[in-house]
Amino acid sequence: MNKLLKQSINFLVITFITGSYAQSKMHFDQSKPIEERITLLMSKMTLDEKVGQMNQYNGSWDFTGPLPESGSEEEKYEHIKKGWVGSMLSVRGVKEVRAVQKIAVEETRLGIPIIFGFDVIHGYKTLSPIPLAEAASWDLEAIKKSASVAADEASASGLNWTFGPNVDISNDARWGRVMEGAGEDTYLGSKIAMARVKGFQGEKLDANNTIVSCAKHFAAYGYAEAGKEYNSADMSTSKLYNTVLPPFKSALDAGVRTFMNSFNTLNGIPATGDSFLQRDILKGAWGFDGYVVSDWASIKEMVTHGYAKDGADASAKAVMAGSDMDMESHLYVKELVKLVENNTVEERFIDDAVRRILRIKFELGLFDNPYKYCDDVREKATIGNKAINEAVLDMAKKSIVLLKNDSNLLPLKKSGQKIALIGALAADKNSPLGSWRIAADDNTAVSVLEGMQQYKNNQLVYKKGTDVSIGKQLFVQEVKINSDDFSGFEAAKKVAKSSDVVVMVLGEVGFQSGEGRSRTELGLPGNQQQLLEEIFMVNKNIVLVLNNGRPLALPWAAENIPAIVEAWQLGTQTGNAVAQVLYGDYNPSGKLPISFPRNVGQCPIYYNQLNTGRPVNKEKNVFWSHYIDVEKTPLFPFGYGLSYTTFKYENLKLSKSKYKRGETVELSVEVANTGNLDGKEVVQLYINDPVASIVRPVKELKGFELVELKKGETKTVKFSLTDAELGFYNNDGDYLIEEGTFNIMVGGRSDKGLTDKFELK
Repeated sequence: MNKLLKQSINFLVITFITGSYAQSKMHFDQSKPIEERITLLMSKMTLDEKVGQMNQYNGSWDFTGPLPESGSEEEKYEHIKKGWVGSMLSVRGVKEVRAVQKIAVEETRLGIPIIFGFDVIHGYKTLSPIPLAEAASWDLEAIKKSASVAADEASASGLNWTFGPNVDISNDARWGRVMEGAGEDTYLGSKIAMARVKGFQGEKLDANNTIVSCAKHFAAYGYAEAGKEYNSADMSTSKLYNTVLPPFKSALDAGVRTFMNSFNTLNGIPATGDSFLQRDILKGAWGFDGYVVSDWASIKEMVTHGYAKDGADASAKAVMAGSDMDMESHLYVKELVKLVENNTVEERFIDDAVRRILRIKFELGLFDNPYKYCDDVREKATIGNKAINEAVLDMAKKSIVLLKNDSNLLPLKKSGQKIALIGALAADKNSPLGSWRIAADDNTAVSVLEGMQQYKNNQLVYKKGTDVSIGKQLFVQEVKINSDDFSGFEAAKKVAKSSDVVVMVLGEVGFQSGEGRSRTELGLPGNQQQLLEEIFMVNKNIVLVLNNGRPLALPWAAENIPAIVEAWQLGTQTGNAVAQVLYGDYNPSGKLPISFPRNVGQCPIYYNQLNTGRPVNKEKNVFWSHYIDVEKTPLFPFGYGLSYTTFKYENLKLSKSKYKRGETVELSVEVANTGNLDGKEVVQLYINDPVASIVRPVKELKGFELVELKKGETKTVKFSLTDAELGFYNNDGDYLIEEGTFNIMVGGRSDKGLTDKFELK
């Protein structure tokens, strides 16, 4: 019997049993509340169809071309036709999305639409800076806007779900995925998590230019041991509650509708099978009513971890722990029906997961218009348009951090200078795109060379100096870093010697950070350090522009090079952003969201560490917490960043010296622009609770304000501290506000500022 005929007969039988054809379609009635529509739909669903909603497949063939005829691709296609696929990932472009959605809504029994996910990490086709770079802006509105324009492009290409933001806190530069998060600080990371969620999801989730966001990786992935990808995480409950979980809770408070669990184990349990994280905390204490998706094949990987004996066991443990959707393990669709039928898994776990998944589809409006993201005209008008490029350029400029500027070598003069531009990365149009740029076309970034060429009144000469290149594919481990060919050095030295200023663009290439890119050396890769030192021997007027996705250890450069610009990997508009900063058309205002180590042996290094019993050298002997071969402080601390102007802090004032618990602590500080240029300053507030029932960090960021000041202008910046800033979690997850003395510090960086204190009674 023809498959389509069989489906039609089944459909008629079920609709007859339930009463009528009209009744079977009542879940399409927009006048009914979403929860009622879900209940109506689920009452019609077979167990196979329910499990199908929990199944996500990667799109790995052309849906507008010939249909697959054999193997796993044919099985995926047949599952879509049966209504056994709830989501597809990496199917993108209006034509492709429409082709798949058409099968799901027009050829299946119940017509349940598919949700289409994609890694929109720092843009879709047009790229903003990598997320770590965006965090350096400390500009929450700009970060929100960046996520919004990414959602605009992605949704125009048919997508309605992103696997972001990454809200992992991490303080280990060895871990390649530091590029994907907001850095080392929980407070800053929490604020940025909220901004990104609101940017992606907008005011209305059912608008056609917003997409569902996904907080990942739940939880503790940023603390992979030794900074090694996919490694286990081992930490105290204090760190879990006070450092790791708050950004996830902030994402939830901002309305995030999905979570993704993580690859790592925590307390010996893979996160995918961790009911404590997913059931007790996320869906229990926090009341999350969206759904949790596994990371890629992480359900299957529980067998490799040694936590599950086979695929069936892994499926049972994952679903009962709270993992609602299976990304590319192909296990739920294979095992769950049998597990329910043999009473290994209660069907209530299936029903809970399916209700959560359907809820998001209804909230997106997919049942009302499954093709709402499939507008060819909008796609053509949106991708790479002028407004999006202007937005990513604005974000790129705000992400740049000025680390050093001795003798005011910067900004460059706009005329009358001979400038040598050196470094393979200076002409590179691919590496500036960074990692996680799957939809972007190769070599579409504006290079630094192209950006500087826009300033035509100087003599600009470019020399590569040395080769730095890497494989162009995200999923291929192909690294080519020149370490033994010095043939280009002499030409570069010759140009540098005859120039007034040398701009050297050095660092990591695009895929040298990101997932699977852990490093044990954090210096300049290849022979770039040798090139830097040899150029310095012939011309000391060097501006070092860093392109990188993680903190680098550059003690020699910090000591010798007069000007250093942290330019990260800034996306599509990299060259224009860098050039405008170098020439002073934009005054840099970025601050580091993560500490830069002096060497890899300091890692992990972070500003908000706990005191030891011997934090300082009181006894003038060797027995205190330090290294014997290098200072224990970072090379560049969290919150650090310079400007082309200068700022002065004065008159830190508390409204009073004693407060009652529950009372808001009010304080203010005067910030003056004492330089010759207008500029912006990130005013930072830190607190320290010196005596508590659980040892607290030496300082914690609890407020910041991005202030714009004209030259000579002074502004009073006000802060408020409430219970939300003054408390902490104990080892049982209870939030406490304790009496006692609190120290405060306000300044432009984490290691220096004005200080005061108050009493909390």
